[in-house]
Amino acid sequence: MKAISYSRYGSPGVLEPVELPKPVPKSGDVLVRVHATSVTSGDYRARSLDMPPGFGLVGRLVFGVLGPRRKILGTEFAGVVESVGSKVTRFEPGDRVFAYPGANFGGYAHYTVMDENAAIARMPGNLDFDEAVAIPFGGATALDFLRNKGGIKAGDCVLVIGASGGVGSAAVQLAKSFGAHVTGTASAGKREMVEALGADTVLDYTSRNPASGENLYDIILDTSGTATYSGYGAALKPGGRLLLVSSSLWQMLAALFARKTGGRKAIPGYAPERAEDLRFLANLAESGQFRPYIDRRFPLDQAAQAHAWFKDPARKGNVVITVESG
Repeated sequence: MKAISYSRYGSPGVLEPVELPKPVPKSGDVLVRVHATSVTSGDYRARSLDMPPGFGLVGRLVFGVLGPRRKILGTEFAGVVESVGSKVTRFEPGDRVFAYPGANFGGYAHYTVMDENAAIARMPGNLDFDEAVAIPFGGATALDFLRNKGGIKAGDCVLVIGASGGVGSAAVQLAKSFGAHVTGTASAGKREMVEALGADTVLDYTSRNPASGENLYDIILDTSGTATYSGYGAALKPGGRLLLVSSSLWQMLAALFARKTGGRKAIPGYAPERAEDLRFLANLAESGQFRPYIDRRFPLDQAAQAHAWFKDPARKGNVVITVESG
């Protein structure tokens, strides 16, 4: 089968086409013929080893000390179940599925396998492969931070920093689905996009400080790695939560040990991969409350170009890699 592999960390040019044996599912696995995958920040960091300050050693330990431990990237994928192991009961051949293997990767190939009990679910019926594939990483991350870590509820005032990115664009839509009033930050050229996602207010961060003012937000969700509690804490209402989706080690430590008042919190962390979250997001998509924003699509043999575009400042939302026509 065709796949895109890499054997060393570096620029997008380290991604190269290879021919590999078609994987064979174990008794509890499903074999999926991949139709689409994507470029996420997880793929970018694993390929480049460009980690937030303070996490360089952690990156080596996670992805491979001397070189990539898993050579086929793809933190999310969508496709059709081709065959199943002898003990599989949740899926059958022909099922249209989308999955979130996370750091196990595997989506940059014509076929991949996944345990049926891992983060894999049936696709929403109203989305194509190249849309459904962009649900897991951005959607599950936004869902975990807003619902599980942030305790979002109807009527909350939410600020999404970096609302035009993959996680941010999902966060705007999910916060609206929970009944929140949403403010998103974006550059002037991305204002219309964020408004179309449902944001009630869009702030141009290049001309206005989104943290100016006091007691404005119940939740501030930062996807950009720029927010600090010292800079944004005053903008939180009493009991408010600063959710750090992306941050350096020093930002995390400063937020955790900052002197806080009024029950305000700073919450860093990561979002685990869960099948129940994918099913929740699929239901939202089917009801029309969530649709991943797709910026550009690249064929599998242009995975390097897709990675280069992912870091372009003009990029909006998600970058999809099409593997099979469907």
